[in-house]
Amino acid sequence: MKQATRLGSREGDRANHFNLLRMLAATGVLVSHAYPISLGPDAVQPLEAWLQGTTLGTVCVYIFFAISGYFITRSFAHSPSWSRFLAARALRLFPALLVVLCVTVLASATLLSTAAPGLFWSEVPGYLASNLTLFRLDYDLPGVFEANPYGVAINGSLWTLFYEVLCYMGVFLAGLLGILHRPRAFGALLAVIVLLCLAMPALPVPDRLDTLARLGLPFTIGAGFWLLRDRLPLSPLAALGLLAIAALSHGTPAFLPMLTLALAYGIFVLGYWPSRLFESYNRLGDYSYGMYIYAFPIQQIVASNGITDPLLNICLALPLTLLCAVLSWKLVERPALQLKPKPRADRSSQKHVYLSRQAKTREL
Repeated sequence: MKQATRLGSREGDRANHFNLLRMLAATGVLVSHAYPISLGPDAVQPLEAWLQGTTLGTVCVYIFFAISGYFITRSFAHSPSWSRFLAARALRLFPALLVVLCVTVLASATLLSTAAPGLFWSEVPGYLASNLTLFRLDYDLPGVFEANPYGVAINGSLWTLFYEVLCYMGVFLAGLLGILHRPRAFGALLAVIVLLCLAMPALPVPDRLDTLARLGLPFTIGAGFWLLRDRLPLSPLAALGLLAIAALSHGTPAFLPMLTLALAYGIFVLGYWPSRLFESYNRLGDYSYGMYIYAFPIQQIVASNGITDPLLNICLALPLTLLCAVLSWKLVERPALQLKPKPRADRSSQKHVYLSRQAKTREL
């Protein structure tokens, strides 16, 4: 019998489908949000009735965090410097975030707000500052979406970015302490974090700690996959087995953790599934982040025009969001990523090539 491929054997392999999977997850968030945006915050979202209150949007966010847990841990472990790691993370998140905030402010000022201009613009600096720092988000501006079924939130998707940054900083601190290169210490740390994530929802802790535990669990599982990459098989049968165990635990406290594990593992099996058709998507670009940060305000704009049918909201918002995501990638995100400082090894090798060419020129 052919042995299953190990995850570690695919490390660094560009023949994967993670750009496509992230894009599908971002689209899933849009689909899930269409229901409360169209019908009001109490609307039942897809999968919510089946998954004990966990919505399609939450499932998709878990997928994002599981993928990030693996690749962010891998990035720091292979990074030549902590400063380059931080620069890469900042350039991936904040330029596009600043642009979407500015675009929504301008759209609100010119097309949406019913408030007096003086009142509106007096709130803009605080709105931008709060949402760029991520710690205490400001969701509304005067006179915007006040009659919408969901309420006045302009971009209700941004809340996850705060927890994503916290997870990044956890990897950063573990890396600075040298734990990432000490498998036993790293494994013990991940085990402790998983136990805390499992225990915290049952404890009387602040909402932010509870949310961090829920999102930190898939991120930590992804980081654990990186630690176990040389031992972890990519088996479709194992993925189906984990889903079956999650289904059997439905109705018990073990359901959500098992579902999270099954989702995380299944995503990596799919991510490295051999398919030239899916691999061709990578030529387009990584539109998932733009899809995620532009979807909510566009869906709110659709709802502000009296569209209260979730399916119609999806049909109208999806192409507009995709257009914004493509423009965000091509005009903002990809150029920003090109500003990442080059590794010292690259600089030294470039210097070596330059000196070699100079020597050859002198010989001629």
